[in-house]
Amino acid sequence: MVAVLVLAAAPERTSGTAQPADRRPAPTTTTADAPPTTSLPAATTTTTAPTTTASACAGVIADLPPRRQLAQLLMVGVDPGRVEPAAELVRTVGVGGIFVGGNDTALLSGGGIDRVQAVSAVPLTVAVDEEGGRVQRIDELDGPIPSPRAMARDLTTDQVRDLARERGAALRGRGVTIDFAPVVDVSGQPDDSVIGDRSFGEDPATVTRYAGAFAQGLRDSDVLPVLKHFPGHGRASGDSHESTVVTPPLADLEAVDLVPYRELLGPDRPAAVLVGHVDVPGLTDGQPATLSPATYALLHDEFDFDGVSYTDDLAAMKAVTARYPLPEAVVTALGAGVDVAFWSSPAQINEVLDLLENAVATGRLPRQRVDEALDRVLRAKGLCG
Repeated sequence: MVAVLVLAAAPERTSGTAQPADRRPAPTTTTADAPPTTSLPAATTTTTAPTTTASACAGVIADLPPRRQLAQLLMVGVDPGRVEPAAELVRTVGVGGIFVGGNDTALLSGGGIDRVQAVSAVPLTVAVDEEGGRVQRIDELDGPIPSPRAMARDLTTDQVRDLARERGAALRGRGVTIDFAPVVDVSGQPDDSVIGDRSFGEDPATVTRYAGAFAQGLRDSDVLPVLKHFPGHGRASGDSHESTVVTPPLADLEAVDLVPYRELLGPDRPAAVLVGHVDVPGLTDGQPATLSPATYALLHDEFDFDGVSYTDDLAAMKAVTARYPLPEAVVTALGAGVDVAFWSSPAQINEVLDLLENAVATGRLPRQRVDEALDRVLRAKGLCG
């Protein structure tokens, strides 16, 4: 297998000096307790047709054992302070991506990621959530950058592109391939609220211009931007880390929150999309958007998006964990149409893969859906298509 471009995604954290509302402890290798089992609907596929380039990836897919095919559709958080556990996870399980969170920077220093990448049979996606302000990873290594709200207030779009290009170069030099940024949520919330100063502003045009500049700066440095939190968390009723949250109705999102996606997604603007755990009246029918087939139908059909989609953290946000055990949430999300299920620690990785194998064997997770997701993931890694 030829080693090429690596990609990944991640949960939110803040700089070493701030204490953000969404701060989570650094991931550990300890298996988390599963929440109470909840009866779930069978995983369903979106109505999106298989991509026309699926045959180009068929040989690459066939070369992977079935369990490793499924592992390519998972991204998990790893301990940022230790190289060996991350390398062992990648070597033995074959996950498609890792997320580097927490405050420790050991994994992002001294060639740590290169050592993990070296044991991966398939190029590994490596993600962080380097937004700026209270959500950044390499501030202790390369200095802090302003929050998105401060960028929009104090800098021009050209300056933001330059800033993101420089930051992207620092990330790429440390082995990072994708950044769970920019936030494209449209929000006028107070700075310290769940989105708050992570948003470029409450005007969709401003968010589009500044998020577009940040995304292009990352691309200039060969780091893939990940737009989030689709279809819009900026005006939701609360914090999905803490509870179920509800957005304005879909028609309202179309006029405001979805405007940046309409402008920033396209074949000449490579990006991934991270889906938030929000309930959208008129779209998700009480389900978190991450687990709703309607979400992915909207993303692919209305926005003609054929890049990789990620869930937000499935293991540390109560909008999901209060209702669904992690393995069930992963199967349901992949069945609904996401390409990569993400959670912020290696917890329950084998239980997840066991259930995924069972879901494929029984038809709950159709093989066509697995191949569709694998096609997008492997194409994003430059392996086919």
